Amino acid sequence: MKNLFLLLSIFVIFSCSKPQEYKIPVYGWMGGPDNLTDQELKNQFDTLKIRGIDGVMYNGGQNPETYHRVGKIAKGAGLEFHTWIPTMVQAKNPKLKPEWYAINGKGESAYDKPAYVDYYKFLCPNREEVYEFLAKMYGAIADVPEVDGIHLDYIRFPDVILGKGLWDKYGLVMDREYPEYDYCYCDKCVSDFKDKTGIDIKSVEDPSQVQEWKQFRYDLITSIVNRLAVLVHDKGKQINAAVFPGPNSVAKRTTRQEWDKWDLDAVFPMNYNDFYLEKPEWVGEVTKEGVTALDGKIPLYSGLFICPNPENKTEENDPENHGLIPEEMEVAIRGSMENGAAGICLFTPGRMTDAHWEVFDKIIRNDYTKK
Repeated sequence: MKNLFLLLSIFVIFSCSKPQEYKIPVYGWMGGPDNLTDQELKNQFDTLKIRGIDGVMYNGGQNPETYHRVGKIAKGAGLEFHTWIPTMVQAKNPKLKPEWYAINGKGESAYDKPAYVDYYKFLCPNREEVYEFLAKMYGAIADVPEVDGIHLDYIRFPDVILGKGLWDKYGLVMDREYPEYDYCYCDKCVSDFKDKTGIDIKSVEDPSQVQEWKQFRYDLITSIVNRLAVLVHDKGKQINAAVFPGPNSVAKRTTRQEWDKWDLDAVFPMNYNDFYLEKPEWVGEVTKEGVTALDGKIPLYSGLFICPNPENKTEENDPENHGLIPEEMEVAIRGSMENGAAGICLFTPGRMTDAHWEVFDKIIRNDYTKK
């Protein structure tokens, strides 16, 4: 018995003194569950956990029951479970009136004439009815016990200027703000802005030069985020968001996101360098900008866009099939971590090839705080 006690003591001392393997925090955006069975979901989540993923931003629609089912399996695999749900982009829905959708500078509604693509049906953030719809939807999902957090997506206006990497895809040259992509000019926004500033924005020759008009729309998005944050926090859950890079270099300029003023628990900038015709080194630069803007208030997780077919990237015309090839991942991850990111988020784990995973496994275990 004495020898057994001695052996156990040695084992405990050794176990406690053995250094834990270092690994940076890693999240992944993903969707489902489609027609997957519980066992198939379990296999999927178990595999992600083994590969080094700590949590998922999961897009499964707006039904709380979906998140109850999937969340239970994800939590069983040891993953954090955040619900990834669009905010201002909403498909036609009997609960949403057509007049609640945003209006562009030409007077066209995102309801029936959306910018760029058919799903760009953006709501106006200046309507109380819109907030009430979102609060009810997110509130019901935040009540699901398995949900760790609400992850806001499309929490913005439409891109008034697309990233340069997307211009050819849509046959555009976006050298300035054009009225058909500039939102929102609904009667309420125009009237509220005039009441606040005395400026009739519809009579201004070039609204893009009116800083007060930009700030008015930054504040509309900030207000709806911060109101949702109170709601979610009151339910004891986290709230975070996928945002555009910056905030100053891209997010404010293109989608009216002044996200350094949002009362969130974390931000996940989509630092997709190929969308801006930038090299992987740019990821570190824009991460530094975001971390500096936040000034320690909340953590930033650098979102990385993965190339699903690395061998064909140079022949691929659609930039949405571009992204980081395996050889570029270390530059992007190192740049993110050395410039203050708390971790990274992959778009998406499903786009990762075997070659990506092989490189990934090594570089996520580097301690980037030690230069």
